[in-house]
Amino acid sequence: MTGLTFWTNPMSRGRIVRWMLEEIGAPYDAVVLGYGEEMRTPDFLAVNPMGKVPAIRHGGQVVTEASAICLYLAEAFPDAGLLPEPGRRGAVLRWMFFGAGPVEAAVTNAANGWRADGPETEGMLGYGSLERVADVLGGLLAGGGPYLLGERFCVLDVYLGSQIAWGRQFGTLPDRPGFDAYAARIADRPASRRAREIDDALLASRDGAP
Repeated sequence: MTGLTFWTNPMSRGRIVRWMLEEIGAPYDAVVLGYGEEMRTPDFLAVNPMGKVPAIRHGGQVVTEASAICLYLAEAFPDAGLLPEPGRRGAVLRWMFFGAGPVEAAVTNAANGWRADGPETEGMLGYGSLERVADVLGGLLAGGGPYLLGERFCVLDVYLGSQIAWGRQFGTLPDRPGFDAYAARIADRPASRRAREIDDALLASRDGAP
């Protein structure tokens, strides 16, 4: 046992956390759960009462939600260099929560066929519209650096970068200048490739099927 346990399914947001785990380079034990009854056992519901993955246990601490897990791991394993020093984390926190809130809601609602029916309804939403969210993400990439916050790759590129890459891959996020080149750039990282290989192999196996 490594002291770090990771519950996942290769067709879930666990792919983001898998990439984060590969970036930090710490050993971990992975538990692959199928959708349905395997995620509703008493043992797993004690980990996440929502009955969903991803989740981790590190020592005595349980963390769920992909954004929270990524931030936790970046802080718990500082040698990976994926989080700025305390006092300089404002931008990371701002955009991580933007991804977990407005981006997630906008993309999910649009994918399910729900859109605001006018400016008044948009004003009631935390994200306004999917197009506005895409514009904001495009502006974030327009700073000229190779990564979301400039020259330094960090935890934000794992979490929010995954959302951009998935959105373009599955057509759920409108295109903006720089999206596809950025997605290709982060996908080429060795840790990203390793994580994809692991999860893709699970998908190809009976045990990894949802």
